Amino acid sequence: MGDKRTSSGFLLKQRAFLKLYMITMTEQDRLYGLKLLDALRDEFRPFGYKPNHSEVYKALHDLIEDGVLQQVKRKKEGMKLQEVVYYRFPDGGYEKAQLYKRQLKVELERCESMIKKAIRDNYGYVESATNP
Repeated sequence: MGDKRTSSGFLLKQRAFLKLYMITMTEQDRLYGLKLLDALRDEFRPFGYKPNHSEVYKALHDLIEDGVLQQVKRKKEGMKLQEVVYYRFPDGGYEKAQLYKRQLKVELERCESMIKKAIRDNYGYVESATNP
């Protein structure tokens, strides 16, 4: 993960968006396997966005390769043989995560401005975003 994220010039890529949420969910101790996928789908269902399994896991693997997250296997509560893979920050991973979040905030604000401009230019107004 470099010091500066380069913009594609258009809107944020799906993988970057998912990585941001995975970092935040790790900070909240909410990150393991299918629970993560279900949480993301529930969170964005009102907006018509349903992240797929492969994109979520590709984003997770990117974060692992970049040293932001690491996998930790634990026995599932109440089950003798079943393991659940959790994700956590390794040494130095939290700092990398915070850098990534700062970079993405700048990118999200740029995207928000582009979308507001498109609405204003093509429809003459910008409504404030509200949760459905």
